[in-house]
Amino acid sequence: MPKRSRSAPDAVSAPDSRVIPIVEEQAVILKRKTLTEGVRVRTVVHEDEAVINEPVASETIEVERVPLDRWVEGPVPVRQEGDTTIVTLLEEVVVTEKRPAQRRRSASPSAGTSRKAPTPSRSAEKRP
Repeated sequence: MPKRSRSAPDAVSAPDSRVIPIVEEQAVILKRKTLTEGVRVRTVVHEDEAVINEPVASETIEVERVPLDRWVEGPVPVRQEGDTTIVTLLEEVVVTEKRPAQRRRSASPSAGTSRKAPTPSRSAEKRP
């Protein structure tokens, strides 16, 4: 019987020890949808004709549009004045303003130069 060579850890371990090999396992889990069963839906319409003698209520509404052309801060609530319901329609309008704005100020220091310009002047002298 051929003699097996032992690795370094086996040489120092006790003679009663067992070597368990390390195995790497990786699980791959996949999920797929399968059609298991189907359902058929059918609609059947049954019609019955009958004459019904019931009064039908009807109401007539008169709409009057009044231009307001006012600026408002927010929505105006619906209000009731007697039998009249007043609903205010709002329109959003883009407002562009033109205002002067100060962007930068530039100042240049004076150079300290002076120039002489002829200036007319009168001098009066009093003589005794």
